[in-house]
Amino acid sequence: MAVQFGVVVFPGSNCDHDAYHAARHVCGQDARFIWHEGERVGDVDVVIVPGGFSYGDYLRSGAIARFSPIMQDVVRFAEDGGLVFGICNGFQILCEAGLLPGTLMKNESLRFISRPTTLRVENTETPFTGALQEGQVVTFPIAHGEGRYFAEDEVLDRLEADDQVLFRYSTDGGAVTADANPNGSERNIAGIVNAAGNVCGLMPHPERCVEALIGSGDGRFVFDSLIEHVSAVAA
Repeated sequence: MAVQFGVVVFPGSNCDHDAYHAARHVCGQDARFIWHEGERVGDVDVVIVPGGFSYGDYLRSGAIARFSPIMQDVVRFAEDGGLVFGICNGFQILCEAGLLPGTLMKNESLRFISRPTTLRVENTETPFTGALQEGQVVTFPIAHGEGRYFAEDEVLDRLEADDQVLFRYSTDGGAVTADANPNGSERNIAGIVNAAGNVCGLMPHPERCVEALIGSGDGRFVFDSLIEHVSAVAA
C-alpha cells in the first residue's frame, strides 16, 4: 500500500512541486496538493508544509500563512497524531502555529543564503529519521533569509533533554562548530521535532536532494524514514 502524502500550497510556495516530485516520482508513493483555502487535509498519512515565501513573507515569515483556512485542519491533524513535516518556510509556519517551539529569525549575516550545507543526525528514533544513523553527516541545501532558530534557554534545554533536536549544522566530519553554523541558529539547530514526535521542522531542504544526479541523494533518507514508519504502523 502506497503512503499518502499531502503537500500544502500557499500563494508564494515554491518548493511544493519539489516535495511532490520527491514523494511521487522518486519514492513512488501517492501524493497530491492541498490548496491553502481548503478546509480539510483529507485522507493522507503525511502533511508536508513546504518551503517558499508564503504570502510574500509579509509581516514575518509564516505569520500570515499560519491563519490560512487549511492550517486549522493541519493543527487538528497534528493534534490527532498525524505526521506533519515543515520544510524551511514550512518550519516557520509550524512555529507560528504553535505546533513547534521557538521561532526562526533573520540570519545573523542579514543576508539570504543559498548553498549546500552539512548536517549531523542527532536522533534516529523518530518517524522522520528512522532510515538514518545517529552521528551520520548528510548534505542538504539551504535557501533562506530567516533561518536562525531561536528559543529561550529553558526551551533549548528541554529540547536537548528530550532528544527533540534531530539535526545540527556541522562540519563534513560531524563537528558542531560556530564556523559550520550558516545562520547563527542557537546550538547549531537545523531541525527539531515536537514532544509527541509527530511534527518536524527542518530548515534545510531534503526534497531538493533526493537524486544523486543533481548532487546529493541524502534527502531521500528523510522520505524513506516517513515511508518506512507509515508502512510499519499500517502492517
